[in-house]
Amino acid sequence: MTRTVEDALLVLQAISGPDAGDVFEHPQSSGLRRKRKHQGLRVGYFPAWMKESPATDVDRAALETIKKLGMVPVEVELPNWPYNSLNLILFAEGAAAFEELTLTHGIDQLKVQTPDAWPNLFRQSRFLSAVDFVQADRFRRKVAQEMARIFSQVDLLLVPSLRDEMLTISNQTGHPSLTLRAGFVQVAEARSDWAPDPKNPLPKFSPRAAFPTASPSSAASSRKAPSAAPASPSNAPSPSPPSARPPSDPPLRCRNM
Repeated sequence: MTRTVEDALLVLQAISGPDAGDVFEHPQSSGLRRKRKHQGLRVGYFPAWMKESPATDVDRAALETIKKLGMVPVEVELPNWPYNSLNLILFAEGAAAFEELTLTHGIDQLKVQTPDAWPNLFRQSRFLSAVDFVQADRFRRKVAQEMARIFSQVDLLLVPSLRDEMLTISNQTGHPSLTLRAGFVQVAEARSDWAPDPKNPLPKFSPRAAFPTASPSSAASSRKAPSAAPASPSNAPSPSPPSARPPSDPPLRCRNM
């Protein structure tokens, strides 16, 4: 995690480059220019994705904001392909990287053991078909060509951060991505990337219990990024009456793009 986009670029430049042990890799520039102005940048977006879950009003507001900043929104689209099939490559490569930990039962010590958590994916991946892996790699090539087509039309993409297709695609095609704070949404329980675990249910949120004397605005500010300075007693918001917010209202959570 970095504080600014420029810092993220510096990290990318530091970690990118060919692997000396991989004969198929070769040096290649990221093509990113640090001093380029944002005015006139072509920002691609998927209209259908902005209208349906997991997109929220925060995502749609971000799309409107880029217009005010002088960027140019461009509608783009991808074929309706089974992009989740690409995960087979990720699972096989992950299982190969952690083979020793799997065979020595070291993964048994990891806390999360739900059906779709990494320990079980490492175990299951030992039974993947080599034929399916080759077919998935062929599919990855086709997806990379589609992404090249899109980036011939735009300079960057604006996508809701929880959109599974783009997360999967960019993992497989090597396109770098940034997740940025864009606003707040109401939530009632913690979010998890894993399947439900009856033994460890996700915590529910109760703003009345967490902030018994705080106003809704102060409850939201308390959930901002750690870099935000806490309010001093002299400028702290005044408490609201108990009836200001029903106990059932969920708190606010930072929404990323």
